[in-house]
Amino acid sequence: MNLSALKDAAILVGLTGGIGSGKSAIAERLAHHGAAIVDSDVIAHQITSSGGLAIESIRDRFGSEFIQADGALDRKKMRTLVFEDPHSRKALETITHPLIRAEAIQQALLAIEKKAPYIVFVVPLLLESSEWFQYIDHVVVADCSEALQIQRVMERNGLTKQEVESILQAQATRAERLAQADTVIQNIGSLEDLAEQVRLLHQKILQIRRS
Repeated sequence: MNLSALKDAAILVGLTGGIGSGKSAIAERLAHHGAAIVDSDVIAHQITSSGGLAIESIRDRFGSEFIQADGALDRKKMRTLVFEDPHSRKALETITHPLIRAEAIQQALLAIEKKAPYIVFVVPLLLESSEWFQYIDHVVVADCSEALQIQRVMERNGLTKQEVESILQAQATRAERLAQADTVIQNIGSLEDLAEQVRLLHQKILQIRRS
């Protein structure tokens, strides 16, 4: 089954947003409401961990110096390379994206079997990927200021400001994301405020299912 066939079987929600915008926090709360969560970042880490499906192809394409002693991808070294060299980034995506998509579909199929009310695909580059975007029924954008994104990622990942800014430059702009959103979740306040926004989003998605 492909993404097109999934669209006929379930309501597909796309959750996106720039790095540090709070996608995971929103997804976690949607899961509490019964949504099935398929997180492309989690899958990407799985396939590039020791023994992951992408490791040998990455080793063949980029060399053993990009594989750590424990057999996992050296993410820091690879991140530096792909942000400096667009051709390398494309080569990495050619390896990882089909694997991520295949695993996402398998997880979605399992969610359909378990009668999940809807499926949430957490995809940071949702708007940049026609392979995902064209099949989504409802686009949710996690939003906050760029300054807050940078602060969160520096604190969470230990990256420098320059490194975070490089990641932001490779993603859709805030304005581009907001222009494509069916729902915007402002992740700038309290956890209680976020929970209420997610509750309302859940109710909206259920109405889509009934229409």
